[in-house]
Parts: sequence; structure tokens; C-alpha cells
Amino acid sequence: MTTNFPEPTRVPVNGVELEVFEAGREHAGNPVVLCHGWPEHAFSWRHQVPALAAAGYHVIVPNQRGYGNSSRPAEVTGYDIAHLSGDLVALLDHYGYDNATFIGHDWGAAVVWGLALLHPGRVSRVINLSLPYLERGERPWIESMAETLGGDFYFVHFNRQPGVAEAVFEENTSRFLRNLYRTEVPPATREPQPGNALIDLARMENPPGEPVMSDSELAVFVAAFASTGFTSSINWYRNLDRNWHLLAGVDPIVRQPTLMIYGDRDPVARSGRLTDFVPHATVVSLDCGHWIQQEKPAETNRAILTWLARQHAA
Repeated sequence: MTTNFPEPTRVPVNGVELEVFEAGREHAGNPVVLCHGWPEHAFSWRHQVPALAAAGYHVIVPNQRGYGNSSRPAEVTGYDIAHLSGDLVALLDHYGYDNATFIGHDWGAAVVWGLALLHPGRVSRVINLSLPYLERGERPWIESMAETLGGDFYFVHFNRQPGVAEAVFEENTSRFLRNLYRTEVPPATREPQPGNALIDLARMENPPGEPVMSDSELAVFVAAFASTGFTSSINWYRNLDRNWHLLAGVDPIVRQPTLMIYGDRDPVARSGRLTDFVPHATVVSLDCGHWIQQEKPAETNRAILTWLARQHAA
């Protein structure tokens, strides 16, 4: 790692091993678990780990299954919400915690939402970045996306054409990640275009916007995906409809106190009905794109720590 990011340990959980980075162990009893998105890594929380530890939290940051040096099961169904949330429950068991505050970004936020629904007693507070609560609806998510957004939309493409996108990403790993982790992207370039936008991005010579991170920081992500490839992480997408079925009959209301952090220039759509499903949600917006905690680390830390302090004082 290129900073004083913690050294990892490997923790056996739920039939796999997770690579876990930990800080603030002296604050045992006050746990916060940070859950990264795609195509990310625990290192995406490098700006939040020291701030949370300094504020008195025991910070636990796994590379979730399929990422980094964590296990990569071969079966696609090994990446459904039951397995992903089960890993986090087992991680709490490993550290001896009944519950914790969970913070998620992007796909990590999706897992935290699912964890709060499937194991509500293990989640004391929710803080999610970028990805709002996703209503279950009457039809499976990929089926619905295919009809409304078309077969080239990357969620649908990952499911309907397995192996195609990851082959392109693996052939262009450094370029793909360099092109993806951008900020200050002009609004026009965020509009949907024909074809698979991520495949096009992986081949693009001159991407719009500015780099989110330094070359040395980006190298951590590039090295991780050069080692693992992309199939295991994309398998998370291939379980969306399975997750839809797994959540049938589950109480859809997230009852924990929740902080939702949006980026004003994030192409991910906001929820128009967040408080219908997350009645105790507080919403904060920051002037940034999708990579919120990396684009605006100080502002993200301030929002998280201020909200947590109010929760403790309540």
C-alpha cells in the first residue's frame, strides 16, 4: 500500500476467507464496518479509516468476497445477497460484536441495504454513499432493466453476455480503471450512449474529466484486479434477479437510523421515495461525482462524523 493503510489479516467467515484491514482496535466496543463497491477495494476507504479511528471507532474494512486477496468462489450463486450479507454477519461474530454501524459505497451500499433487511438486529446504523435504497418492485431487476434500458446497459450485458465485458476489462485493466476513476466529468458525457458504455470506456484513449487519485493510489487498484481479474466481482451483478427472489417476503423497511450521502454530479439516480422505505433517513449532498469518499474525503468524513456524533448524543 502507498500510505499508512493498515496491514491486512485473513479472517475465516461463512465458508470463505476475507482480507480485512483494521484500525482503532483500542476502541473495541465501538465498531464501524466499511463496505466497498465495484470495481473497488478496501483501499477506497483510505481517507476514512484514520479519521474514524481517531474519533474513537474500531474500524473494520474487508475486501469482500471476490476482491483482493479474499476468497473468490467459482459458483456465480456464491455472490448473492445471502452470501454477501452472511459474510458480514460472520465478520461481526469473529470480532465478538452483536451489531455495528455499516458504511457502504456503490455495491457496498447495496449489500448494507440487504444486510439491514435480512439481519436487522446486526445493524445499529446505516451510512450509504451514492446508491440509494432500491425498491424491489413487481418484476426482477434485470428483467426490468432489459426492457427499459436495453441489452447493452451494463447490468443487463453482464447477465446476458457473460465473459464478454470482463475479457475487455482484463485486456485493458490499467486503462479501464484510469478512465473510470474520474471526476469533473462534463454533464454531456454522462448521458446514455449507444453500446456498452463501460466496454467503450475501457478502450478510450482520452477520457473526459480529471483523475480521482494519484498514480500510486490507482496502482493499488490496478494490481489487485490484474491479479484477480473481474469475473468474481461482476458475479455480484449476476445475482440481482436471484436477490430479488431472495428478498421476497422480507420486511422491506430499513428501520435503523440512516445517513444517505449523494454526489450532486453522480450519474446514479437518487431515490424519489427514500423515506417511504428508510423512514429515519438523513440526506446529505456533496459537490462531486460517483466516487464520493475519494473525491471529497474531508467533506465525507465531516458528514459521517457529525451524523454519528448526533446519533450518540441522542
